[in-house]
Amino acid sequence: MGTDYGYVRVSSHDQNEARQMAIMNSNGINREHIFIDKLSGKNFERPQYKALVELLQPGDRLCVSSIDRLGRNYADIQEQWRILTREKRVDIRVFDMPLLDTTRDKDLLGTFIADLVLQVLSFVAQNERENIRRRQAEGIAAAKARGVRFGRRPRPLPKGFDKALRLYARGELTSVQAAALCGMAETTFRRRAKTII
Repeated sequence: MGTDYGYVRVSSHDQNEARQMAIMNSNGINREHIFIDKLSGKNFERPQYKALVELLQPGDRLCVSSIDRLGRNYADIQEQWRILTREKRVDIRVFDMPLLDTTRDKDLLGTFIADLVLQVLSFVAQNERENIRRRQAEGIAAAKARGVRFGRRPRPLPKGFDKALRLYARGELTSVQAAALCGMAETTFRRRAKTII
């Protein structure tokens, strides 16, 4: 019998993996056999996931708390499942979906049910990712419509900017000369001038 490995993924560094770690712990996965990525599930370009796949041997079992922790791209999840179960001959266990445990029911019907459930769940995972992106874009658009600014606040303009801008606007100074007059970089001066003139 092989080794059980856990894979934990959260989408960003400020998210907490404690819930998934508790699930791994309650299922007897050793801490040293758990690989954690703090990256989006949009693809499988994740360093810890790649390291785990390299380590897996035939007979080992990869455990995840739910299918969306493995990934959120329908086609990629299907491909990874195929690589793991058929090429690497590794079993997979999805804790929140007992039908997605390849160690059970290895007959034709069991395989068919697992493949069917996998297709449905990977579709749901990708659909949720697309909904999150759409809701995020709608939220940003609504905030911009309310006048909310994103990004850093611009630095206050230096003394002498108004005078340099007047001279620049009248063509009495080049942008290089105007920027030097008020102690700014030329590109910064031109960018700020463009928002005023």
